[in-house]
Amino acid sequence: MSTTPDAAFRAAVTATGFVLDVPVIGAAEAAARVVESWQDGAELRRLPDGRWLFTLAAAVEIRADRAPGLPVVRTGTGGSATLGADATPVSSGQLALASHGLTILQPIAGLTELDPSGWLDLTGLTVHRPRPLGAGAPEAAPVVEALPERPRPDLRAAAGIAPPTERARLLRADAPAAPRRRLSRFLPRLRPSAAVGPAVVGALIALVPALLLFTSSTLLAPGHGLHGWVLGLVLAVAVAAARSRRIARTAAAAPPGSGSGAAAGASGRAKPRRPLFGPLLARLTMRTAGNLVRGRHARYLRELTRAFEQRQWEDALRDAIRLSGERSAGQESWLTLGLPRRRTGELRATPRTGESGAASPLSGLSVHQHLAELYRAAAEDLERTGRIDEAAFVLADLLDAPAEAVALLARHGRTAAAAELAEGRELAADLVVRLWWQAGERERAVRTAHRRGAFASAVDRLAAEAPDSARELRAAWAAHCRESGDRLGAAEALWPDETLRPSAVGDLREAVALGGATRSRALPYLLALGAGEATRALALAVLESEGDPVVTGRSVLAAGLARLPAADPAVDRELATAAARMMVRDGGFGGDLAERDRHASHRALLGRADPLVAADLAKPYRPARNGERAAAVHTAADRPGTLPVLDAALLGSGAVLVACGQAGVRLLTSDGRTKAQWDVPADQLVLADHDGSALLVATYGSTKEITRLDLATRTVRPWTTLRARWIAGSYDGRHLITGDAEGIVVLDTLAAGPTVVWRELGGGERLVGTVARTADRCAAVVVSPLPDGSPLVELWRWDLPGWELRSRLELDAFHPDQCVPLAGAGLLTALPQTGVDGASDRTALRLLTGRPPAPDLDLAGIAPSGPIADADDWVLPVPDPAGTGFRLHAGSGVIPTATVLFPGADLRHTPGLRRHADAVTYWHRSGRVLATTPDGATVLANLRVTGTR
Repeated sequence: MSTTPDAAFRAAVTATGFVLDVPVIGAAEAAARVVESWQDGAELRRLPDGRWLFTLAAAVEIRADRAPGLPVVRTGTGGSATLGADATPVSSGQLALASHGLTILQPIAGLTELDPSGWLDLTGLTVHRPRPLGAGAPEAAPVVEALPERPRPDLRAAAGIAPPTERARLLRADAPAAPRRRLSRFLPRLRPSAAVGPAVVGALIALVPALLLFTSSTLLAPGHGLHGWVLGLVLAVAVAAARSRRIARTAAAAPPGSGSGAAAGASGRAKPRRPLFGPLLARLTMRTAGNLVRGRHARYLRELTRAFEQRQWEDALRDAIRLSGERSAGQESWLTLGLPRRRTGELRATPRTGESGAASPLSGLSVHQHLAELYRAAAEDLERTGRIDEAAFVLADLLDAPAEAVALLARHGRTAAAAELAEGRELAADLVVRLWWQAGERERAVRTAHRRGAFASAVDRLAAEAPDSARELRAAWAAHCRESGDRLGAAEALWPDETLRPSAVGDLREAVALGGATRSRALPYLLALGAGEATRALALAVLESEGDPVVTGRSVLAAGLARLPAADPAVDRELATAAARMMVRDGGFGGDLAERDRHASHRALLGRADPLVAADLAKPYRPARNGERAAAVHTAADRPGTLPVLDAALLGSGAVLVACGQAGVRLLTSDGRTKAQWDVPADQLVLADHDGSALLVATYGSTKEITRLDLATRTVRPWTTLRARWIAGSYDGRHLITGDAEGIVVLDTLAAGPTVVWRELGGGERLVGTVARTADRCAAVVVSPLPDGSPLVELWRWDLPGWELRSRLELDAFHPDQCVPLAGAGLLTALPQTGVDGASDRTALRLLTGRPPAPDLDLAGIAPSGPIADADDWVLPVPDPAGTGFRLHAGSGVIPTATVLFPGADLRHTPGLRRHADAVTYWHRSGRVLATTPDGATVLANLRVTGTR
């Protein structure tokens, strides 16, 4: 078409692009017009005056008055021109641009390109991995073993100390064992058969102590008569037979190729058995050859003392023995003839029971003190002369004082060696993290802090010595929280350092988006940073809201405002006044604040509130509860939903997250309306303790496909597919507890694939059922083999996140169908009770804690599947007497809190229980969900799950 000026006003043009006047219409509007008209192959460039040149891949016919911008047309010379511009001088690759009545020529290739892909918001879109039709279960991803290996530093080698001399080794050798070593040179030549060999070998080995017992009993017999010889012979034969049978049993039970030094059990926790004839033989030897034994020990002490006093460090340290700690009160003192044995192998955190528990003529208190004084003086002398490695060896390996050795190494700049020793000896986690951080091993320090939950204490410990390093570690702590989905935790980690507070704004805003108590905890931080009008209005709306103060979050917000004033004095006075009024209306803060903290917070709010309002406000008053409150009774929806519910949880925001199997996952309001949905199959929800993320688990036989859901941004991201027997229902946002045939496996969910960072149990120990978990502890029933082959059933309890074993409670009777562990309370057992007519119509709940037993809780009805538990909460589902549904007796610990009725529901489908975010959620496969406060008094949600939005 013609490009004369009068053609600019024609009704339609063939446009090859458009010029958008961004300074006039704004970047958002311009971006919307570009996206609406985008073509595959189109380009977007920025003009020098701020306008955008939008070039199409194919020309379009369009009316000029309806175009997204000023149309650009092709000229006869191969260039481009906007309507109204003089296109005469335009050549190929140029744009004639009309501006303020003038025509400007602009080379197109020199313009800055813009990328519109950053404008697209993919929130709410679900990423699917297509699978061929008819395909079976997805294949599990390979599991990466990344177990933290505990360092085992060899301080003897680091100090350059040679092994003990042969003479010292012989002095420390156990006297009764010497004949066995001499006989061992001839035993390989005998080559006994599998059946007869152990007995013959045992008889030979038992010959020397049996003859010793025979001679001693003969000498002790009155008159050395015939009866004395007969008694001695009988005792000798009995000792030889007993020892040969024991050796034969040991040889038969030992696996092929096992050495005599093999451990008794995989776990090393079995109680050592007291030797039957060892003490008797030792006493008889001391009676007949005591002077010889005592002389050997005395000679050893004299030579060792002389070497230390003369500072002959090579001989002294080579021949010194390790001093163990005091024996426990319950450990028996068995008499042996050998000197206290020193560990010559790798450094261990603590010696095994039995290695240093035997008493000998050398292990008296005075001798122990003498050697301790020698070692202590040697360590001080070695440190003064600059022999740091040898001094550390004396402290850690001889005096068994690893903490002092760590301090010594750190004091002299051996930070890496100190960190390795501290981790190898399993000293305090914050000490290990601080030392690795100071040694420059930042990744190792952060990994240790992740696993053992030691960020807070490590930062505090490091701040006094190196503030800059503490600030860097604090930033790493916040990054860990952020990666785990804990936005509020990231902000709280940064807050103590004023220089890092501005970087917490993004985390705080995402925490506000989660709603509920998390939003109320984040708002005071934003207000303290000077947030604007929108944040002030939101905080005021929360304080003036109706409903339960804990559920709405206004009591949490009031407590936060009392502790953290707003940056704007006017805003702070307005919010403090509203919070003080709220306290009078609600009768206080509620929640878990201690009485002293409530009074202090109330005074802080009144001191910053409007003085006139504060003077007229009454004191908060909460009516006292009279006696025990009866368990509340709640009824779920009277008819089923249209979608199955396989798992559900009330979130801190008040919304309900529901897993509907192959129908996907839905986020619902408390009355059942859909807020968001994801077409991701899920049979189980694994919720983060901080309420910021969840794992969606779809089960295909023994294979589980896991997807990560970010509840702040509502985005999903596939993680992995793995094989696991079970998966815990909650996690800390990073570490997921699972179970396989070998025991408990902890996986890092932030790794690209399933990565094992911790294993518990294994060997002969076997887990029964699953693990009951809370944020700081977990419990499980474990079966361990005893030395005689019989099973030992115990309830184990660990502290998280470091997996410190705190208690092992032996169970006399355990029935998996009737017992469930509670995370901190004990083992809950359901026992059917028989009435006077012989029929079972009631159930007694018994809680085993290891303390004096509490009275059984008697409940009506018989549960066909036993109790169901989550953390420390439990339900007992029993059929309704009328046969029209079932009811759930619910409680926490041993206290019943509520009864929930599910009309018309089939009990063949097991109901579910979830304790999360200060709420207890009950659900059934029939599509009904009911949630209450922990005390069961208030219903927070009661809904049916349907396919409608």
